[in-house]
Amino acid sequence: MTLIPEFNFSKVFLEPWSTSTLINWNGQIMLMGFMVCWTCGIVGSFIVIRRMALMGDAISHGILPGLAIAFIISGSMGLGSMFFGACIAGLACNFSIEWLHTHTKLKEDAAMGLVFTSFFAFGVTLISMNSHLHIDPGCLLYGEIGLVPLSEKWKVFGFEMGNRSLWTIGLVFCGVVIGTIFFYGPLVVTSFDSTLAKSMGIPVKATHMSLMLALALSTVASLEAVGVILVVAMFVFPPVTAAFFLQRLPTILIGTFPLGIIYTWGGFHLAYWLDCSIAAAIAVVATLLFIPACLLGPNGGILWRLKFKT
Repeated sequence: MTLIPEFNFSKVFLEPWSTSTLINWNGQIMLMGFMVCWTCGIVGSFIVIRRMALMGDAISHGILPGLAIAFIISGSMGLGSMFFGACIAGLACNFSIEWLHTHTKLKEDAAMGLVFTSFFAFGVTLISMNSHLHIDPGCLLYGEIGLVPLSEKWKVFGFEMGNRSLWTIGLVFCGVVIGTIFFYGPLVVTSFDSTLAKSMGIPVKATHMSLMLALALSTVASLEAVGVILVVAMFVFPPVTAAFFLQRLPTILIGTFPLGIIYTWGGFHLAYWLDCSIAAAIAVVATLLFIPACLLGPNGGILWRLKFKT
């Protein structure tokens, strides 16, 4: 038994698209991957420039008790109750981190570590105590984007609209894009200089909490299908990789779109070749693209800087 299967171009790249059934199935997987990468990449661009890259990890773990409590109260796994519970938990997680950081001697990274592990442990405890609660913590961690085509159908007034997971991430993606366009100025100013933002009358706290809400919504919309690993990776990899080649924030935001396509397309076919998790393979492709960017990128790349130093 070999560790790496023999590579067959036709099997890896052509077979997944050889029939209409496979095109429909795999097309939904790819579409989900694209929108997760794009949504998380846009939100992550602002998270990274605020030096809060770990916040995505914290909130993605911290929403678990919100999901559990929402089910216990409503008795339903409906989309509305799950979104509401997760967003409240995400905001509570962010508030707890901010409070510990500002009112104690804890540094922000230590506060994040304490809060998200506590929230996640509390969520696991609630799930363990309620055997009828059909939430798998392992599924939230690893996800399975390959099963997206099996998601429930979204029905509106009795009409079947299609795949619920795709509709959810699609609506969140549209909301993130529209919100970024309309509130780009406040987001940029508060990200780079909060003092200047206050002097200009920009509501710094409200802008920050709105960004955290967008982060929570992006996480919830992505989590069931792709898991924590890919969600956290996509909050960081697209903006960081693009920043090695692009200087201005608007171009970095736009750069997340081709990167998302490359990550998803490459990860899907890598997983098809290696017979492994698609979400993990997408994150691996993101890592493989980051390495040459870090070495050769004209904006701070290691070898690029050495070249000009000599």
